[in-house]
Amino acid sequence: MSIDDKVRSIVKEFKAYVPGKSKEEIARNYGIDPERIIKLGSNENPWGCSPKIEEKLINEVSNLHQYPQPINPELMDEISKFTKMPVENIIVGGDGADEVIDNIMRILIDEGDEVIIPIPTFTQYAISAKIHGANIKWAKFDEENGFKLDVESVLNNITEKTKAIFLCTPNNPAGNVIPKEDIKKIVESTDALVMIDHAYIEYSKEEYDLTSWALKYDNVLVLRTFSKVFGLAGQRVGYGVTSKKVVDYMMRIKPIFSLTRASQVSAITALQDKEFFEKCLKEGIESREEIYQGLKKFKQLEVYPTEANYMLVKVKNGMNSSEFCEALLKKGVIVRDCYSFEGLEPYYFRVSIGTFEENERFLKIMSEIVK
Repeated sequence: MSIDDKVRSIVKEFKAYVPGKSKEEIARNYGIDPERIIKLGSNENPWGCSPKIEEKLINEVSNLHQYPQPINPELMDEISKFTKMPVENIIVGGDGADEVIDNIMRILIDEGDEVIIPIPTFTQYAISAKIHGANIKWAKFDEENGFKLDVESVLNNITEKTKAIFLCTPNNPAGNVIPKEDIKKIVESTDALVMIDHAYIEYSKEEYDLTSWALKYDNVLVLRTFSKVFGLAGQRVGYGVTSKKVVDYMMRIKPIFSLTRASQVSAITALQDKEFFEKCLKEGIESREEIYQGLKKFKQLEVYPTEANYMLVKVKNGMNSSEFCEALLKKGVIVRDCYSFEGLEPYYFRVSIGTFEENERFLKIMSEIVK
């Protein structure tokens, strides 16, 4: 009897998640000096995290032999102040927002329940839903309409078996926001839990922030993260804002010590350093505009408007996305090949914001490839 006979059949259907490539990987595979590599593939903050975090982490080293607090009151208070939401409506996860997604599926899904996911979007939703026994009902972000959400494709899939609906706004990888009235229509058409993923909302106009809807509607959970503008992708801190009842159920099954002491200290300090946050946000939006306008000049590319810290680009020069991204890799530029996103043709890549120096080098290299 081999392990293959014991592994769940659903697991055998999965392919391993394809993350953005690292500088170390590209340096090793292509013989390029890591210092010359431009990493624009993982939607990270190119200016890093608050410089105040380093000192705090050094001071925390002497405490690393102790378990972290399962719930850190100071962190909860800081998140509450930042979001203007009550502490009792917040739940923090230790694997970024992924932990919150997974825990929601754990409390909601019985075998055969349904989850609605418009595509293309963040792939972790489907992985988590399927592994917990859900049947996926695909809706769509309409490519022919600039990847606008096809609201009817969501509404038409709602049944008595629907337990959850995922709405990523700004959406990953397209970067566009879902109009407020469309989300309202969906939320008010079902008692299923509507997950509004706001991982990139800081980069959007304030009017698009629906975090307060977690108090307005019992069936809304808003996902937030420290991985983007706060520059803490390596510390894996995310949180959800939702009804007290949902928080209570999630606390019953949440991993006890999933958020490390170092992660807690980092998140608290990031929230307290408002000056650095505002600097990163301002320069991030400027960087986005610089890349967007630079790429728009290439007639063989179609660049989609964005409210996030990245943008989706369609290659129209005869190359597919993998060929195009490989050409960039050979010149030391990492972007995200979007071939693995369900619902996308193999002609798209996603590029994240960089520092202004990185942007200049990236656009110069692009001019050498897009001829």
